[in-house]
Amino acid sequence: MKNWLRTAGALALTLTLALAGCDNASDKAAAPAADAPKTGELKIGFVYPSPVGDAGYAWAHDQARKALEAKGGVKTAFVESVKDGADAERVIENMARGGYDMVFATSFGFMDPMMKVAKDFPNVKFMHCSGFKASANMSNYFGRIYQARYLTGMTAGFMTKGGVIGYVAAFPIPEVIRGINAFTLGVRSVNPKAQVRVVWTKTWFDPALEKDAAVSLLDVGCDVIAQHQDSPGPQEAAQERGKYSIGYNSDMSAFAPKAHLTAAVWNWTPLYEAMMQELRAGKWTGERSLWWGMDKGVVDIAPFGAMVPKDVQDKVLAKKAELVRGEDTIFVGPIKDQAGQVKIPAGVKAEDKELLGMTWFVEGVVGSVQ
Repeated sequence: MKNWLRTAGALALTLTLALAGCDNASDKAAAPAADAPKTGELKIGFVYPSPVGDAGYAWAHDQARKALEAKGGVKTAFVESVKDGADAERVIENMARGGYDMVFATSFGFMDPMMKVAKDFPNVKFMHCSGFKASANMSNYFGRIYQARYLTGMTAGFMTKGGVIGYVAAFPIPEVIRGINAFTLGVRSVNPKAQVRVVWTKTWFDPALEKDAAVSLLDVGCDVIAQHQDSPGPQEAAQERGKYSIGYNSDMSAFAPKAHLTAAVWNWTPLYEAMMQELRAGKWTGERSLWWGMDKGVVDIAPFGAMVPKDVQDKVLAKKAELVRGEDTIFVGPIKDQAGQVKIPAGVKAEDKELLGMTWFVEGVVGSVQ
């Protein structure tokens, strides 16, 4: 997730089994020349920026942690509702001192604290989610959730009646902007004149505020509400008004069964299992940026609501099949920005560095990048 943070809350440690990477845990010792395969029980830590709860971002990571536990041979612990800065550094350092073989920090705002701790504990393996900094014993990882965003945008574009869709956005950072753009491209691929109106909350998890933001969009005529945050507040607002919604992070249909069309969802298990296998084999390496997509099963969409017609489902699933085959043409030009200027020329596919640094909105988005 991201630089600022989501919500503070309870501290929770849970033991079980887990995941990935390479090398031995040690306390501020010199790094070994080479890693050896690990034969004993792995000890893996997870740091979450929000409560695990029953749905959302931290919940999705925790489902993968539990899946790893089920395989045996791994003991895991997690700490939830961790704030950026000193709080994150303290939690990560405690895990490093506690003999953990690998630590996963799952928020963008944990990047610099993890870099600092990684420098002091060279024998511990560190994995940071959604960032861009790396070192000899730290890599970063994320998923191409924009692919799922595009598919949910298609769904919203088919289902809107008035052609005005609302988007409750978290923070104006590239990850969120990229998701809004992919969603809008999906909307306009099937409904060329539709608009996506954006309201910023600058939160990751604040159910009341996020619900209020959705209400403000419904008040100006939006009939489908999408979101980037963890809470189901926007879903509930849409249902209360008799409108449709698009969830995020996990299947949120239980919170708004009459509104929820589908959701862009995470499945971290394949990536975490791969890291665990590398760790056991002594093949984990730092200085990497892993960005896995639908072809590797890390991102997906939730089951469609009963209100989505079969012909709509079929069209969306046909596009999903392309992405599963590795045929990603979402950010292939011509793509214009809000001012009508061509940002990605015809036939050109945006490079990953452009996507990772995206700070502009595509044509069709109503709102400012701020």
